[in-house]
Amino acid sequence: MDDRMMELRWRLILGDFAKDLELPQQYSEMDQALAFLYDNEYGEQQGVRQQDGVRGPGGRGRSVMAVPSWIRRVRRLFPKKTVEIMQRQALEKYNMTALLTDPEVLREMEPNLDLLRNILTFRSMIPANVKELAYEMVRKVVRQLQERLEKQVQRVFYGKRLPHTNSPYKVYRNFDIKQTIRRNLKHYSPELQTLVVDKVYFNQSVKRRNPWHIVILVDESGSMMDSVIYTAVMAAIFAKLPFVQIKLVIFDTAVVDLSDHLEDPVDTLMKVQLGGGTDIHKALEYGKKLITAPNKTIVVLVSDLCEGGNPQRMYRSCRDLVESGCRLFVLPALDYNATPCYDRTAAKTIAKLGAQVAAITPEELAEWVDRVIS
Repeated sequence: MDDRMMELRWRLILGDFAKDLELPQQYSEMDQALAFLYDNEYGEQQGVRQQDGVRGPGGRGRSVMAVPSWIRRVRRLFPKKTVEIMQRQALEKYNMTALLTDPEVLREMEPNLDLLRNILTFRSMIPANVKELAYEMVRKVVRQLQERLEKQVQRVFYGKRLPHTNSPYKVYRNFDIKQTIRRNLKHYSPELQTLVVDKVYFNQSVKRRNPWHIVILVDESGSMMDSVIYTAVMAAIFAKLPFVQIKLVIFDTAVVDLSDHLEDPVDTLMKVQLGGGTDIHKALEYGKKLITAPNKTIVVLVSDLCEGGNPQRMYRSCRDLVESGCRLFVLPALDYNATPCYDRTAAKTIAKLGAQVAAITPEELAEWVDRVIS
């Protein structure tokens, strides 16, 4: 990188703290876009003012810029990853809620997981005339997430061939050459010196099983946002599998059964009320009522284990589930965050009772369920 380029980049980083430097047009626009957002760090000290999504000239003597023009400029000037970071900071750090309340701005937003989180967090602030657009953005992000995870789940459950089973799915990847040769040896032709194949055999992609029951209990406290999103999507994917039956329950201090809404994870997410207290014991007790065949049931508790009531009652419910023959799997986090925040003392206690406790990714959950039911 030459000295001039390095100097321009430092000028963008330092903003008003840099020496005066004549900026090319593109860098000048970038500087204004950065100042629009990051001058919020200095507030009135820099002469910055913001009202109804409009920023005044401030200390740099800039032209007035509104949020719609800012978001358009950011998307034009910066890489996609940078745009996502700036959008997230605008909402979460600087409370620029015009990003969600102005339809013109919302249409320009990059649909991604960060936007989904913020729509769910601030949806009570979204005006009625913008809600349909906001929900359409949610649907788009969830659809993208579901398509990606569905492929990974299908690889886990359908990607392993089971030998010596005749499959109705006659595709090349399931072709069983050994069984085909062995069963057609009687058709060997000495005259032609070749094997005349009377019937071709294929491996079965998956075993036919009696249905397993998976009861998913999801803590909807504010710290569980990402896990709630991934759990809703994974529940919808699991519900499509032919050998499992899914129940989905969300809880805080109340318990809500969403098993009738599994086919639409967006519908599920829109019923989630993030925040509030937590009564894990009550959720576990409700889950117990859904169990009809303990030895064919997996209970998945997605929670940070910060019990709002008496922890001993929570432990007792966990022990009852394990002793009944259920497989109890406790997930302090179900997402791609490597540093989940949860009550480690509670996690260790529940693990000693016979549950498996692990913060995992959605793919790892699919692999664990596959190992249990195989």
